Amino acid sequence: MPRRTATMLASTLILIALLCAGVFIKVPYSEMSPGPTVNTLGESGGEPVLQISGHKTYPASGHLNMTTVRVTGADYRMNLVEAVYGWLAHDSVVVPHETLYPNGKTEEQSSQENAEEFSQSQESAKVAALGQLGIPVASRVVVSSVQKDSPAESTLHAGDVIKAVDGTAVKEPQDVAKLVTKHQPGEKVVFTIVPAKAAAAAEKAGQEPTTTEQLAITTKKSPEGDRAIVGIQAGVDHAFPFPIDISLADVGGPSAGLMFSLGIYDKLTPGDLTGGTFVAGTGTIDEKGKVGPIGGIDMKLVGARNAGARYFLTPADNCAAAASDTPDGLTLIKVETIDGAVKALEKVRKGDTAGLPSCSAS
Repeated sequence: MPRRTATMLASTLILIALLCAGVFIKVPYSEMSPGPTVNTLGESGGEPVLQISGHKTYPASGHLNMTTVRVTGADYRMNLVEAVYGWLAHDSVVVPHETLYPNGKTEEQSSQENAEEFSQSQESAKVAALGQLGIPVASRVVVSSVQKDSPAESTLHAGDVIKAVDGTAVKEPQDVAKLVTKHQPGEKVVFTIVPAKAAAAAEKAGQEPTTTEQLAITTKKSPEGDRAIVGIQAGVDHAFPFPIDISLADVGGPSAGLMFSLGIYDKLTPGDLTGGTFVAGTGTIDEKGKVGPIGGIDMKLVGARNAGARYFLTPADNCAAAASDTPDGLTLIKVETIDGAVKALEKVRKGDTAGLPSCSAS
């Protein structure tokens, strides 16, 4: 066999061997890629994303698209070839597996956490939107969860409204823990509550609940120390003045909060907030309307531009990363609050884009 032929054959065999090894060698990395975008002013799965009843609404055209990131599952292990391809590709990002699933978090745990964050983001979006419109929203302290085999199990239930502890009115979730820990383990603490069903019925009827119960619970010692506990997690629930339903399946996490709040605001105000323009964006939002940063900004930019977006509402803390690699044809708009986002969209609607708050790579 000629030396040149032998060399080529050997090289080919080595290449095949390396490719085979790359396929079978697993690496501790995961992949992020652009996920679907959903217009909060439109439909998803044949149902309106936002449904508002009991209050005057207005037609809204254009797009206020929330953006998502698709990630590989917790149990999926990339091989070396996939990782190298992902590193070279522009429309995906390869990150350490621990970044997406820290401390051995399972896919089920991650999904549950994302679902809880998504639910909370919807509540915050509603409060922020109504606050921007000057519509007050009543809040109340509730039982968020009850630990299994705890003193409160079968006595308190998720959704119960906590009015007082030992006769002292409760105004914030942290008040509950402070009042319970004044006791020694083994002592009784008295909760004044409105049962969850009675609270829900009163809210549906547009009334304040009047039925209260007093329930005595014997505290126990916390596993982490000597303080007294009853085994509940207190949280905040809101009594909205009219129903606002957000219907969107297979989405999790808190990053759609800003776009939900803007969609609600647009439907409750005359005219089109975007002027018919295709606007996408991302960002968490709190009840006071402050916009917070999110993960996967580069993938969300790609997904938004692929969907046809011209403008992208970008949380201020994500601006530098977004500006460093912005897809062609997409204009970034820096936002810090829902009020700032509304004012920026008014400029877009009027064509006054020169004065838009912009993002800088520095």
